[in-house]
Amino acid sequence: MDERDATGTTTARHRAVLDEVGPRLKRLRAQRGFTLAVLAETTGISKSTLSRLESGQRRPSLELLLPLADAYQVPLDDLVGAPEVGDPRVRLTPRPLPHGGTSVALSRTPGPLQAYKMIIVDRGAEPEPRTHEGYEWLYVLNGRLRLVLADRDLILGPGEVAEFDTRLPHWFTSADGHPVELLSLFGRQGERMHVRAKPAP
Repeated sequence: MDERDATGTTTARHRAVLDEVGPRLKRLRAQRGFTLAVLAETTGISKSTLSRLESGQRRPSLELLLPLADAYQVPLDDLVGAPEVGDPRVRLTPRPLPHGGTSVALSRTPGPLQAYKMIIVDRGAEPEPRTHEGYEWLYVLNGRLRLVLADRDLILGPGEVAEFDTRLPHWFTSADGHPVELLSLFGRQGERMHVRAKPAP
């Protein structure tokens, strides 16, 4: 017979949900490519606590899950596997981009590919290329995007697509001073989106 709490709610179901949190956290860390040391530095949670949390030896608490959700950039519900509550609306949270503009995560679950909608503003005429692990796909919805990729300087308009290895130095900005609206798919190194921009003549 299932245990029941003071309100008559079956606690076995709650225990089953909690038992899944550790494996879910471990899978998510592997998908993100984080080590325990990196995650500990990012969240302020000790490596031993993180290890016990992933193995199920430590029960998850709000104080532990909140910094982990922030580090993984996922809703708290995704960490605990909360059931759907029947509201189909997706509540998006805009985040400022480091060099101006706004990004909204469209992906609802962790995984190797993440989708974003971005508004890019004029970041100046002098490129500041950067590199990092991954692969990115950009689709321009509105406006004109200037994309500097290695030794190429490209202008993309609405409906145009670019796809590139982010280990190449890259930088983008508005091409005409007006905000640019675009969709971005970003994946770990080796994940490709199967749509390519036509090479320049």
